[in-house]
Amino acid sequence: MQRFIENYDGEHFDVIIIGGGITGASVAYEAASKGMSVALVEKRDFSCATSAATSKLIHGGLRYLANGELKLVRESLKERRVLENIAPNFVYPMPILMVHDNYVLKNNKWLVKLGMLLYDLLSYDKGNTWDASKRIPNHQTLSRDSVLTLEPKLKADWPTGASVFYDCTNICPERLTLAFIKSAVAAGAKVANYTKVEDFIFDKKGSIIGVKVRELLQQREHELRGSITINCTGAWADAILELAHPKQHNHHLHRSEGIHIITKKNLISGKHIIGAVTSKGRHFFMIPWRNHTIIGTTDKPYNGEPDNHCITKTAILELLEEVNSTVGEGTICFEDVQYAYGGLRPLIEDKTKKTYNSSRKYEIYDNSKDGIAGLITVEGGKYTTSRQLAEDCLRLVEKKLHRPYTQTITDKRYLYGCEIKDLNNFLHSQINNSEWQHFSSNTKEYLARHYGTEMDAVLKIAKENPPLLAQALNADGEILAQAVYAVRHEMALGLEDVLFRRTGIATLGDPGNEVLQKVAEVVARELNWDHAKMVQEIAHATTCLKIPY
Repeated sequence: MQRFIENYDGEHFDVIIIGGGITGASVAYEAASKGMSVALVEKRDFSCATSAATSKLIHGGLRYLANGELKLVRESLKERRVLENIAPNFVYPMPILMVHDNYVLKNNKWLVKLGMLLYDLLSYDKGNTWDASKRIPNHQTLSRDSVLTLEPKLKADWPTGASVFYDCTNICPERLTLAFIKSAVAAGAKVANYTKVEDFIFDKKGSIIGVKVRELLQQREHELRGSITINCTGAWADAILELAHPKQHNHHLHRSEGIHIITKKNLISGKHIIGAVTSKGRHFFMIPWRNHTIIGTTDKPYNGEPDNHCITKTAILELLEEVNSTVGEGTICFEDVQYAYGGLRPLIEDKTKKTYNSSRKYEIYDNSKDGIAGLITVEGGKYTTSRQLAEDCLRLVEKKLHRPYTQTITDKRYLYGCEIKDLNNFLHSQINNSEWQHFSSNTKEYLARHYGTEMDAVLKIAKENPPLLAQALNADGEILAQAVYAVRHEMALGLEDVLFRRTGIATLGDPGNEVLQKVAEVVARELNWDHAKMVQEIAHATTCLKIPY
């Protein structure tokens, strides 16, 4: 991938997309797949905010049934199956053990049983996966003794039983988002990270005909012109609308904070995701991931500027208190937290007092209703339904561009790098490929899952300098060649991009000074940094890794 902004020649686009998270990436792919000329700009890096701050789940939203949102649940379950199909190396079925108790009415096993039956009914097509290994069974009900046998570290006096149902894990949301970006580029879209929208361009009638952007590396200004501009900036959507029409846009965006903590402490068996309901009626999960446990998420209103959001120690302690008082033996403490991450969710309704009860539906809004012709704003939504959101958004775009409706193809084609018909056969063949016999099985499996059909290109880079680029950096078997590949082929422009979004080197927490130094030196060579710039990048990455004390 190449940043088009560095060689922009004044091309007029059908669609300009602001925002490089999963929503913008999905819209760009949908538009490009329909033959439209597309430009996407992101002020930081792709998937650097909300799209990276997930629970690493692709799920139907079982709890939304309590709000009567059957349409949202059905759509989520359909899109869960689509993502299993088009991104087989990223999205995997996994059992969730939802533990019941008698303390919270909505967690009563008989009420949950009704919900599970409806969930199974709404996911009637869950067996229609391209790869048979991705098919999801119906739920089961377990007794209290069975629960404690499966998960002996749960409080013995707490569960009355459990329901076991399946949703999907998303092993790397950042790279899955990148797969949508790459798919858009392969279909003809032009993309650029570190390109900030600073203003809109208006014609004499007051309609938006483009955006003024600043390329942040060279600090160069450009004007991009297009027929339709789509605001896909999530929790920043109202800030973009302020540029278009200060104080006169008709949107009510609310934000909620969700944080997660990662611990290596052995809290669960690792065979199931554990779901629980707190005494206040809020769900949280304990999710096995890379031999660690992710705990989350929280859901609290956030009223500050989105650029100023940061995780606090108070938020971490509140989450730990909920976990200790609900499921475990009360032994997990602040010192057990290896890493913490979080982000802001954009919510579109204000009818509920608590963000936890707010809908995760999305809204596609034609801003011409507010007198801002040429602009569409997408708000709300969830990671799982982003592809469907994009499909719905393009219906409006086609109408506004007076183009005939064309059937979507994004649910029928593998994402870029994910062209794998049988995942188990692919993993077996790659791990046993004699060409890569000098690499560990851990390295080959990790690359096969996270890079799919691109893994050979990563390993070929490693063979350029095996003593350096093939050395394993962590227990997963990640190698320095990934950093080179990130810079050369995946538009990584900073150390943070490589550590957190192109690889998993820092997503479990601080990998240590030695690893940081090695990765920084490789990236510095690829990007021609001097020593001062490299030191600056290491300092910034170290700050990102700090747990708030």
